[in-house]
Order: sequence, then C-alpha cells, then structure tokens
Amino acid sequence: MKNDATLVVMAAGMGSRFGGLKQMETITSDGRVLLDFSVYDAKRAGFNKTVFVIKHEIEEDFKNIIGRRIEKSVDVEYVFQETDDLPKGFKCPEGRTKPWGTAQAILACKDAVHEPFAVVDADDYYGRTAFDKIYEELIKETEDYCMVGFRLKNTLTENGCVSRGVCETENGILKRVTERTKIMDCKYTEDDGKTWTALLPDTVVSMNLWGFKPDIFGYIQRGFEEFLKENITKPKSEYYLPSVVSELIENDIKKVRVLTAEDKWYGVTYKEDKDGVVQAIGDMIAKGYYL
Repeated sequence: MKNDATLVVMAAGMGSRFGGLKQMETITSDGRVLLDFSVYDAKRAGFNKTVFVIKHEIEEDFKNIIGRRIEKSVDVEYVFQETDDLPKGFKCPEGRTKPWGTAQAILACKDAVHEPFAVVDADDYYGRTAFDKIYEELIKETEDYCMVGFRLKNTLTENGCVSRGVCETENGILKRVTERTKIMDCKYTEDDGKTWTALLPDTVVSMNLWGFKPDIFGYIQRGFEEFLKENITKPKSEYYLPSVVSELIENDIKKVRVLTAEDKWYGVTYKEDKDGVVQAIGDMIAKGYYL
C-alpha cells in the first residue's frame, strides 16, 4: 500500500492575461481541462487525495465543470481562499477584492491537509514524470521540502512573455529563486524590452510545483501575520509562496531539494496558446498515454 500524500490545487485565481477563468477552459471534446490530466498523473504516482483551493464565487461552476467529474476517481475536498480570511486580530480593509497571494491559498488548507503534499497551479500541465518524482521524494522520512523544476526551453510560449522563477541550486539543494516577470525566447527584460539578458535554455525554473510537509502551515501563519502588519493597507499586496520558501532557506530552517523534470510544460497563458495545448494533449490521448 502506498503512503498517503495529497495534491493541493490552487484554483482561486482569475487568468488576467488569458481573459477569463483558465481553470475551466476545456481542451478535449469530452469536456476535460488541463487539471484533469494533472489529477490523473498525480493519482497514478500515488497521491490519494486532492484538495481544491477555490473562491466561493466560483464554487458552483467549478464543481459542475470540473469537481464532480474528478470526485469519481479520487477523494476530493474543497477549501476557500477569501480576502477576509485573515489571522485573528486583522481585519480586511474595505474595498479589498484581491486575495492575499499563493501563501494565503496554501494556509487555507491547514485544516484539510495532515500529510505530505504537493502544490500545483490549476492551469498548468506538468507531465507524468514530475508527479512520479515529487511523490517519491515526499514519502521519504525527512523534514526537507522539495520542488520540481523544468528546463526553461520547455516552458515558453510563442505568443508572448512569461513569468518564471529562475532557480539557483547547489548539490541539488535550492539556494534561491529569482522571479523574472518578462521572459521571451530564453532571455529576459527588466526595462520593458529596451535591453535583454540571455538565459541558458537548460536553466531550471520553477513552475510552482512544490512539495511540503504539514509543518509549513505554521511557518506561513507566522509569516503572514508579519506580512500583514506591514502591508495590510496596500490594496495590491500579496504574500507569495516562494517568499515563504526563500525565507526558510535564508534562515537555514529548511532545505528544499530540487528535482528536475525533462517533460515539456503546457499551459494557456494566452488565448493563442490553446490550439497548441489541444493538439499536444490530443496526441497523448491518441498514443494511449491518457484514456
């Protein structure tokens, strides 16, 4: 019998660049979305529960389009990321509509997850190898965390810039992640395209596929409270999961092992990406990779 492990899916965000709720964009004739294939690959690897982080306002649509279908194949639980779900002593400023970032999304799972877990974005396709690697790492008797990195060349789109976390490692351990918000053709710009800096095609980047133990919730809780003390009045401030990880690394509290997947990442960052994703998934289904 395989060890317990949970897949946490961050599905509360709206796709601003795509222009809609990317998580619900169907890519097969029978109505499946990218998330169906992540859950399939995770279950195959050994994950035996899925927790969806959503917002109340999309609950009905999410369950009708995605949730109830996935519930037939794996245990599912729903938790909610809301702007007013703050630690005791803090009150959401009037007019705030934006959630507080990916770290808050994970904190919403604290009462639903009590075993090692992986975190994924709902609108990314990671591939089978990624889930195999992270599951095998998560079930080891260690307090370390982990992440699956991808080769930069396998994570790009022809239809515009992407944002990626560029990873620096030492002997397989993550030292830091540097966010580059405008990457195109293996180079990035920090001045709106006036100058570009090259990155090696094989550079390892983060696609938000993290592996944690349940003690992460305590670290996020304390960090979120400190974050709110300084940023609660800033309407667009967000507490990001990579910031939590970076602080734990810098303070020598946790090691994060980097597992590298050679699979090609697929995602619908822009509407123009959809046709290519449909074709790629369709080819895998035709080859028997998926049913």
